[in-house]
Amino acid sequence: MLTINVAVLLAVIVVLRLRRRTEARSRFDEKMTVVIVLALGIILAPTEVGQGIAGFLGQLVSGTSQAGQ
Repeated sequence: MLTINVAVLLAVIVVLRLRRRTEARSRFDEKMTVVIVLALGIILAPTEVGQGIAGFLGQLVSGTSQAGQ
């Protein structure tokens, strides 16, 4: 039996939706992309991958803000 990880499925959907040309998107299409990306973020946040991404982004922001001083 094949199991599909929901986070991976949402990530694939986001990549496919973002590859489309900007001119071809309607407002509804843009709103759906935002909702899907938010759902992906909510699913990834409590996982080890999500914590790793958050830690990396925190270090990146910290390094950028210190470099600006």
